[in-house]
Amino acid sequence: MSSKAIREFDAKLLINYWLARSPPAHPDAKVSSGFVAPNPKVAQISWDAETNTITSDSQLPAWVFNTKLVAKPDQLIKRRGKAGLLKLNCDWADAKQWIAERAGKPQKVESVTGTLNNFIVEPFCPHPANTEFYVCINSAREGDWILFTHEGGVDVGDVDAKAFKLLIPADPSEPFPAREEWTKTLLSGVPESKKESLTDFLIRLYSVYVDLHFAYLEINPLVATDDGQISYLDMAAKLDQTADFICGPKWAIARDPSVYLDSALAASAGASTKGEDRGPPMYWPAPFGRDLTKEEAYIARLDSGTGASLKLTVLNPTGRIWTMVAGGGASVVYSDAIAAHGFAHELANYGEYSGAPSEGQTYEYAKTLLDLMTRGEVNPEGKLLIIGGGIANFTNVAATFKGIIRALKEYKVALAKYGVRIFVRRGGPNYQEGLKAMRLLGEDLGVQIEVFGPETHITDIVPLALGLKTKEEVDIASASAAPSGAVTPAAAPVNGHKEDKPTGSIDTQTGARIQPQDQIVTFETAPAEAGNRPDYLPFDSNTRSLVFGLQPRAIQGMLDFDFACGRKTPSVAAMIYPFGGHHIQKFYWGTKETLLPVYTSFKEAVAKHPDADVVVNFASSRSVYASTLEVLELPQIRALALIAEGVPERHAREILWRAKKAGVLIIGPATVGGIKPGCFRIGNSGGMMDNILSSKLYRSGSVGYVSKSGGMSNELNNILSITTNGTYEGIAIGGDRYPGTTFIDHLLRYEKDPNCKFLVLLGEVGGVEEYRVIDAVKQGIIKKPIVAWAIGTCAKMFTTEVQFGHAGSMANSDLETASAKNAAMKAAGFIVPDTFEDLPTVLRETYNKLVGQGVIVPKPERPPPAIPVDYKWAQELGMVRKPAAFISTISDERGAELMYSGVKISEVFESEMGIGGVISLLWFKRTLPSFCTKFIEMALMLTADHGPAVSGAMNTIITSRAGKDLISSLVSGLLTIGDRFGGALDNAAREFSSAYDRGLTPREYVDQMRKANKLIPGIGHKIKSVSNPDFRVQVVKEFVLKNFPSHKMLDYALAVEKVTTAKKDTLILNVDGCLAVCFVDILRNSGAFNAEEADEYLRIGVLNGIFTLGRSIGFIGHHLDQKRLRAGLYRHPSDDFHIDMPQRILANYKK
Repeated sequence: MSSKAIREFDAKLLINYWLARSPPAHPDAKVSSGFVAPNPKVAQISWDAETNTITSDSQLPAWVFNTKLVAKPDQLIKRRGKAGLLKLNCDWADAKQWIAERAGKPQKVESVTGTLNNFIVEPFCPHPANTEFYVCINSAREGDWILFTHEGGVDVGDVDAKAFKLLIPADPSEPFPAREEWTKTLLSGVPESKKESLTDFLIRLYSVYVDLHFAYLEINPLVATDDGQISYLDMAAKLDQTADFICGPKWAIARDPSVYLDSALAASAGASTKGEDRGPPMYWPAPFGRDLTKEEAYIARLDSGTGASLKLTVLNPTGRIWTMVAGGGASVVYSDAIAAHGFAHELANYGEYSGAPSEGQTYEYAKTLLDLMTRGEVNPEGKLLIIGGGIANFTNVAATFKGIIRALKEYKVALAKYGVRIFVRRGGPNYQEGLKAMRLLGEDLGVQIEVFGPETHITDIVPLALGLKTKEEVDIASASAAPSGAVTPAAAPVNGHKEDKPTGSIDTQTGARIQPQDQIVTFETAPAEAGNRPDYLPFDSNTRSLVFGLQPRAIQGMLDFDFACGRKTPSVAAMIYPFGGHHIQKFYWGTKETLLPVYTSFKEAVAKHPDADVVVNFASSRSVYASTLEVLELPQIRALALIAEGVPERHAREILWRAKKAGVLIIGPATVGGIKPGCFRIGNSGGMMDNILSSKLYRSGSVGYVSKSGGMSNELNNILSITTNGTYEGIAIGGDRYPGTTFIDHLLRYEKDPNCKFLVLLGEVGGVEEYRVIDAVKQGIIKKPIVAWAIGTCAKMFTTEVQFGHAGSMANSDLETASAKNAAMKAAGFIVPDTFEDLPTVLRETYNKLVGQGVIVPKPERPPPAIPVDYKWAQELGMVRKPAAFISTISDERGAELMYSGVKISEVFESEMGIGGVISLLWFKRTLPSFCTKFIEMALMLTADHGPAVSGAMNTIITSRAGKDLISSLVSGLLTIGDRFGGALDNAAREFSSAYDRGLTPREYVDQMRKANKLIPGIGHKIKSVSNPDFRVQVVKEFVLKNFPSHKMLDYALAVEKVTTAKKDTLILNVDGCLAVCFVDILRNSGAFNAEEADEYLRIGVLNGIFTLGRSIGFIGHHLDQKRLRAGLYRHPSDDFHIDMPQRILANYKK
């Protein structure tokens, strides 16, 4: 959601701090030089549910204790005074008692009951009634409205009717109102002595409104006393949450405790709340009566950490009907259907998951929902779980279902206990496999699972689940079998191209071998014809577009659509990607390939492609504003699609007005785009190719529709292909508050287009755009039949405010409710079904009527073309198989969490297994006992370094001094490790193990090695001796003897040491030998390995791995040391070499 309410406390802090600091909203926004911003005081009192206490006195500013106060709840409650929720003119002791009596208690305000948990106190401001004013700034499509009346306070009455209004146009080309106009328009009822100060205040207030991206700001009353003091007593505000990347630091600094608290208090209060900016991040409270449960808060955290959308609102924890719906629009439609059948009181939740969440994310979402569902007493009627959704554009349905299936399996016992019945309806990429998995799951769980695909109307499973209809009674459309889209291309010529022949084959006619470049298709650039198209026709079969951003999947989808439609040229002319150099990218055209250029700027792209007049902008919400303004400077462009979600409302509104001036048709933002069957497709509109074919979007129909929801657009394509001759054009305008174009813009185009025979409007709760269409119908501007429905009729049945999937889906007045819109459309002559479930019936009846009247003349159906499927997608669908080039069994990063040998990375940290535990997982594929992991860590510490003189360290130092980087220096040192340096561990382990296994006594082993003229690896030291022992060996021996359950190999090696030191006291067991035999004890005697595994790990060099890993620490240290010392290139002294050249050879070198 974009526009979100904030607490009064936060709103006042923002105004307090920025009123004197924000830059003017416009160069012409003038205030007098003597303007002094008011500096009100405000303190927050919170109730802690765990301790049942309120904020302690020690955390409050000093003025609270010596000032007359006002106390009130701060929880988005309207009309607090009328609800008796104000404590006036009291000292802190009275205010504290008043708050304590109410904190944590349920409070009913009008029809809503909630728990009071947050309050504010501020100085009491005694004033006469004639000093109270009312001011409100509200954003609308046309601009920002400023409402002002000189009669403020509790009894302000109907503000819309009595307030003076000033519009600040959103169109940047319109003039900003002069200061005199502010005064004249708004302050005619204000005493002359106060006009200057109030004008200054209003202009500054508006500057803050713009600077901080407010969406709504109301002050009632605003008090302006005769001495020139201005105070704002009650305040309500909304911020544009999507502007956080712009305003986050500004919101934070105004709420930094150091700004509004005493210095000592600020230090303690700010210690734990600061985020990435100075001050805490903005807090977005739930509506009163809708305190977030821990489950809702958990899903909100998941949502904030992913590019997908995860929403959950618990409406009735004891309700029987639970929904798990994919898609913002679809989630509303299912709630509508449940409410329409009279079961709103049983609806337990509202929520949605969309945007291609991962398997792990859907698992967490489903698990949370199932946990809520299987609590409390068992309902004798059982419970229902509706897993629904529209037809996805690009989400792999089977992949998301995997997460849901995992969760359902975990709750197998609970589902049976609570008598849960499950009804599933879904469509989209790979939906067949997803539904098949769900069907098989029902057999495994032992619970009823009914499964339906896109052949069933989206909400038909609701009456079926509620027991209102049987399967036989549900009208399941009998559409012909939909082509899969995953078929081998036909051999017949397609789009004028001959049959493809594989690279390397011989052409039987010419005898030439087919070369790779022969498979690349080139196209002649047609002359620009955009100017010849009428204004109602932004897209046709010759439309060419530019795509901003590297979006290979979307572009390939557009080209596959072009190929299916029989277009002669691709609809994508080029890509623009400012962050990379000019290059070429390959895409498929059927089974052949074609090349598309990538430019770094729009200016260059349009110069090279004068036939391209449409831009599909995939820029992110942060960069879409700048890139769009660049596009609007190009007269060649006629249409622009903005895909990004989360575009700040102020940016979106400016874009739509600039586009209007430039004559550019805007679709979006927050849209999947649109589709003109047989001609042009924007991005991912229409979904995967199997849906394109099954919905018959490869050829034109007769019905033009406009919708807000992208997912519901696919649903409309499907419904229209079943009930009519299909879609003529479909546009998803986007779900934000300020889409670039609205319903009326596209319906007027359809009205002018003679090939579009009737219209469909799918509106929704929130906004008033449907009424503009109603006016056009009433005035006779639109004469073609319109089938219409507004989704969100369930909203009136909820006791608390619920934000639906789209940012604009919230009614701010009765006029904006879905029920009011449906009634108004029906009264105006629209064809409005009784419920959304009846929409297919109404569409079929309207279509048949128009066919009967001869308005629509059905054409013979042409067979769908054969479209090849990409190898990667075919592999995901299980249609092809390919042997893996590599096998890995130790780690996996593909899921929601990195895993080491099946252990989640979160569990690695929670268990505190350390680096030794990680090595045990990645090297040995098991969790070793703690004494083993501790020993591994000891070994790494002991082998980390052995001074700069050893060969590996010396190589590292020399390489570093040659100016090489860390990796080169490290590798140079590591390459010296072998039998002569560092290899003693492996050799010692093998030799001692072999001797022990052959049953040799220590003396026999020593004698045998002596007779073979071999040194015993792991025995001997240049400096250390029996009388001067190696501390490292002592540490290892003590640890092993104390902690290892068995240390047979160490005992054997120590016995060998007794034999060797009897001959010479320096022939001790050295650190390499000691570590080696102790590792053999781990492998053989820890119980973690069998004999075969122990021998294999010795054979493949695991001990050398320990030395290499440990010594890498030292090598890196030596490299960093040389870099810190800035040591120059090393040249070895020549006198350290004995040079033995051969005798000089004399020869005649003359030619």
